[in-house]
Amino acid sequence: MKQLWQNISTGEAAVVDVPIPHAGKGQVLVRVKASLISAGTERAVVDFAEKNLLQKAMARPDLVKQLVQKARREGWISAMDAARNRLDSEMVLGYSNAGEVIQVGEGVTGFQVGDRVACAGGGFATHSEIVRVPQNLVAAIPAAVGMHDVSFEEAAFATVAAIGLQAIRLAELQLGEIVAVIGLGLIGQIVVQLARANGCTVVGMDPSLDRCALAERLGCVATASSDEQMQIIAVRHTNGNGIDAVLVSAATESNAPVTLAAEIARDRARIVAVGAVGLALPRKPYYMKELDFRVSRSYGPGRYDAEYEEKGHDYPIGYVRWTEGRNVAAILQLLAAGQLDVASLITHRFIIEEAQKGYELITNKTGLPFLGVVITYPHEPSLARRVELCAPAATSSQEPDGVALGLVGAGNFARATLLPAMKKAGGIAFTGICAAGGSSARFAGVRSGFRFCASSTSELLNDPTINTVAICTRHSDHARQVVAALDAGKHVFCEKPLALNKEQLSDVIAAYRRQTPLRLLMVGYNRRFAPLAKILKSNVADAVEPFVMQYRVNAGFLPRDHWTHDFEQGGGRIIGEVCHFVDFLSFVCGHPVTSVSTTLMPDSGRYSSDNLIANLRFADGSIGTITYAANGDRSFSKERIEIFVQGRVVLLDDFHELQIVRDGKTNRRKSHFRIDKGHCGEWQAFADAIRRGEPSPISLDELVNSTLATLALVHGCSDPSWIDVHSGEFLADLRKGQDYTFAPGRGN
Repeated sequence: MKQLWQNISTGEAAVVDVPIPHAGKGQVLVRVKASLISAGTERAVVDFAEKNLLQKAMARPDLVKQLVQKARREGWISAMDAARNRLDSEMVLGYSNAGEVIQVGEGVTGFQVGDRVACAGGGFATHSEIVRVPQNLVAAIPAAVGMHDVSFEEAAFATVAAIGLQAIRLAELQLGEIVAVIGLGLIGQIVVQLARANGCTVVGMDPSLDRCALAERLGCVATASSDEQMQIIAVRHTNGNGIDAVLVSAATESNAPVTLAAEIARDRARIVAVGAVGLALPRKPYYMKELDFRVSRSYGPGRYDAEYEEKGHDYPIGYVRWTEGRNVAAILQLLAAGQLDVASLITHRFIIEEAQKGYELITNKTGLPFLGVVITYPHEPSLARRVELCAPAATSSQEPDGVALGLVGAGNFARATLLPAMKKAGGIAFTGICAAGGSSARFAGVRSGFRFCASSTSELLNDPTINTVAICTRHSDHARQVVAALDAGKHVFCEKPLALNKEQLSDVIAAYRRQTPLRLLMVGYNRRFAPLAKILKSNVADAVEPFVMQYRVNAGFLPRDHWTHDFEQGGGRIIGEVCHFVDFLSFVCGHPVTSVSTTLMPDSGRYSSDNLIANLRFADGSIGTITYAANGDRSFSKERIEIFVQGRVVLLDDFHELQIVRDGKTNRRKSHFRIDKGHCGEWQAFADAIRRGEPSPISLDELVNSTLATLALVHGCSDPSWIDVHSGEFLADLRKGQDYTFAPGRGN
């Protein structure tokens, strides 16, 4: 299918072929017939993308600050690599479209194949021939029974129009009030009509005389093209009392619109900022008139709430009458009733293949006036879930004993960290890459030289040329995808964690055991493969007494609504991140964890069980402590490991400095320019094991032990006692009668 992309680094827009997405749980698949370019929001994205590096830095000083902090922690090379990766990315544009439902996902109610719908949401209702959209962001187009027959082009305005409707609701307009609209662009013209339909007298202001004339045709009783004219109109139409409500829909960094709004408003009037406008409010007029200033947040309640938008948890109508989805539906009803005219706002149409011309228009490269720019989709889209990117290369790594890779998941970690590490490791044939949405797989696939991209994992699992599958999806999918890949006869690399619960772990164990022939299973515990970690290990490998180990992690704060905290998707930070450090301490002492306890700091409404001390006991008598803190300063070093054993002390600071103290002497190793946490090393070890037919670099015993220990730490959040990781009581939830027996010790 065709899709419109924007390159964040160069600003170039391009229409590319991507695999069609898959309708997941709570989602519908829509064949798009029309989409609307937002001249405000999308132009801002394009303008930023077209800036040079210095201009981008000046526009986003917050990101520059993060870059400097990262450089101090990890070195400038690591920081610049991260910056280049962030800039060298693609964005799928668009957030307002309309079309026909072609697939309904599990759990969706109220929609069926063939329904005519309008869709909302950045990342969902994009400029694409086919989109997948959560059900709360889809609204049915009313049937034309005694009403206006709403076209797909008109319905494509619904989301953008809902932005104006939300501003109207925030303004709390009353019948008979005088309303001013400053900025008569696309949303401003819609706001004029909505305020008029609400029984208000509307005046407007815009520097463009053409837009003023259009606004008068659509409902304004008077318009102005300058501040002075607007002040005169405000006095004339209010008998000198001032405007009751001002809606600022201008798109400018200037503070002039909010200053003008205060000057024309009456005492205690409401002012609502709709567009991206300067917000430096002049104190005197706002204070003297005691003005009520509000900023409208997009298209209504539910926006930016993943529970509502992505998971489909609607707000009860008795408590939240107008959500973003209901606002979109209300716009469609107004269109059907003939109370809102958006057809008059359309100035240009482009077919999807020529969509770049629309962006040349809204960024003023053509110099032509515009308002509503619509993209149409006249051709039957390809329904392929696989798109070939390049011809297969005849390399030795594609031989049966080599590594022919299929990557599941193409998020930021995979693109920025894992794929560069795989390339550096060498000898890996990048064969297929898959992501459920299709778009990210295409981008990462082209950038890294994959042979094809796909939106279905079956394209990788059923491909006989792929013998190794790497899983980099959200945590909730790991165990299921590991099982599927093992059952398909593939070697499997899974980013941590391996499983979110004992049931999932049981499924993985069962899949591993039923393999014929045996394939390798590896989890991305990269830190044990870091160069300095290997030196650390070599300096304590001869110890014959137990270790005392301390691992301090300055993890940094994550908002409570971050997906990692969601137990359904991420499993929480203990399962998702602390597992790393459990594995590392096991690696250092060379023995499994036998029991754990957890001490948790109260969350106090800010944190999510992510400030804790984890205590570990190991089979050889070693003890370890993991201090995991989300309440520190990110500018400080992230990780520090201290090892005490048999008359020596080893200190590893953030994987860039190693100190070994022995016999009164201190030996130091330091990396000044780049921190190496072992991502390349783990792939070198994994690929070598596959090629040579050797066991996995991390045994199944170790993977199961670290997973169970981490799950026990989660259990310990509510049970302060020590938990025996291998006890029958704790393992009782492993299903299907499996009796997993651990070796008393492990080699490394």
